[in-house]
Amino acid sequence: MSDPEVIVVGGGNAGYCAAHAAAERGRRVLLLEKAPKTDAGGNSYYTLGSTRMVHAGLADLLEVLEPDQRHARTEVPPYPEAEFLADLERVTEGRGDKELAEAVVEGSRDAVRWLHGLGMRFELMYERQAHEQPDGTFEFWGGSHVRNVGGGPGLMAVHEQVAARLGVEVRYDCAVTGLIIDAGEVVGVRVGEDELRAESVVIASGGFEANAEWRQRHLGDGWQYAKVRGTPYNTGDLIQAALEIGADRGGDWSTCHSVPWDASFPGNESNRALTNRLSRYGYPLGIVVNRHGQRFLDEGADFRNYTYAKYGKVILEQPGSVAFQVFDANARAMLAAYEYEMPGIVPVVADSVEGLAAALEIDVDGFVRTVKEFNSSIDTTRPLDPAVKDGRLAAVEPVKSNWAAAIDKSPYYAYPVTCGISFTFGGLRGDVDGRVLDRSGEPIPGLFACGETLGGLFSGNYPTGAGLIAGSVIGRRAGALA
Repeated sequence: MSDPEVIVVGGGNAGYCAAHAAAERGRRVLLLEKAPKTDAGGNSYYTLGSTRMVHAGLADLLEVLEPDQRHARTEVPPYPEAEFLADLERVTEGRGDKELAEAVVEGSRDAVRWLHGLGMRFELMYERQAHEQPDGTFEFWGGSHVRNVGGGPGLMAVHEQVAARLGVEVRYDCAVTGLIIDAGEVVGVRVGEDELRAESVVIASGGFEANAEWRQRHLGDGWQYAKVRGTPYNTGDLIQAALEIGADRGGDWSTCHSVPWDASFPGNESNRALTNRLSRYGYPLGIVVNRHGQRFLDEGADFRNYTYAKYGKVILEQPGSVAFQVFDANARAMLAAYEYEMPGIVPVVADSVEGLAAALEIDVDGFVRTVKEFNSSIDTTRPLDPAVKDGRLAAVEPVKSNWAAAIDKSPYYAYPVTCGISFTFGGLRGDVDGRVLDRSGEPIPGLFACGETLGGLFSGNYPTGAGLIAGSVIGRRAGALA
C-alpha cells in the first residue's frame, strides 16, 4: 500500500467497521493490531455475537437471518427505538450520554443490514434468548434476539474477509506507542521508533480492563483480582496517548462490565477456545450464596440481560471474591447447555442441602437456614414462567423478585463463580461521529474513537448486545468521516 489515508488502531468489531466504512469511500486504510494474528480480534472474538437492534418483529428480521425451520414456530416481540432507549436509560440509571445513545439506537437497524450486505450472517439466539413452550413454539425475551453466525470467532473471520476484499491492509504484532501531532492535528501514529502518517487516526483499541494497575486505580481496590474474560491486550495505551495530547476523558471511569464467571476452571482468563462459555448466567433460575451460605443479591431483579453485567462487581465484594450458584434438579434441567455443560466443568453435586454446603466448604448451618427461609417465603400463587417477568417472588432479604422456585428436589448442584471483567465503561470523550473531543469540547482534528475506547454510553450496568451494535454504528460513522 502507498501511504495510508486512514489508520485504524485495533482489530475488533468497531475497528473493522470503521475500516470497512472508510474503504468503501475509496480511502486507503491501514489497520494496526497489537496482538499477533493467532490472538487477534480484540474482545469481539470472545463474545457470543449478540447484537441488540431495533426491529418490528420476526417478519422484519427475516431479510438478514439465515433460514431456520424453527422460524414458523417462533414469536419475536418487536423492539422499537423507544424501548431500546428506555432500556439504556434504565440500566445506566440515566448516567449515559443521551445523544450517543440516540445515535446508536437510531442507527442499529441499518448497521446490521449494512454488515449483512458486506457478508455477515445472522441468526436468532434460540439457545440463549428463547424458551420453548409445551406446544413446541419458541418465545423470545430480553430485547437482544439476534447474533452473527459463529459467535465472536465467526464475527471476526467475516470482518477479516471483508477487509481483504475492500483492500484494507492489516498488520499484526503492531503495538502503537503514541500519536503524532502537527499544528494541533493528529497526523499519524508511532510504532516503536517508526512513524506512520495518515490524514486521520481511528482509535478502536478497547478500554483498560486488562491493566491491573489501572483497574485498581480507577475501579477501586480489589479489582486487580478480577479475571480478564477477553483479550489481554486492552491495556489503555491509546487512551493514555490521546489524553497526553489533550483529549478529554469520557464516561464513567469508576465502573465496568463485569459478570458471574467460572471460578474453578484453571484456564479461566482470555481463553480463546472456550471464549464466553465460562460465563454463568443461569442464576435467575436458582439462588446465589457466599461463603457464609447467605444470599446477597436479587437473582430475579430482571431478565439476566439487564443484570449480569453488574453482578460481577457484587461477587467481587464477597468473601474471597467468590460465590456459588445453587440449583436443584428441576432448575438444573432448565440451564443452558452452552454454559453449564461445557467441557471440563464439573459441578459440585450432593443429595442433600447439608451435603452440598459441606462439599462447598461453606457455612452449613447458614446455608441450610438460607434455603429453608427462601423456600418458605415463595409466592406459590403465581406460576413460574421464565419467558416473562412473572412476579413470582420470594419475600426474604434480599428479595427475589421473579422466578422464585423452591430448592427442594435432589440432587442439588452448585457452580463456583467469581468476577469476570469484560470491559471498562470509561474512555475518551467523543461525539456521535466518534470525533475525539478536547477538554473544551472541541474536536481534535484527525482523531476518532469507537468501540470500548469511546466512553459515555454505559455506566454501572449494560444491556446484552449493546456493545457490538455501538461499535458497529459509531465505527461506521467514524469511518465515513475519517
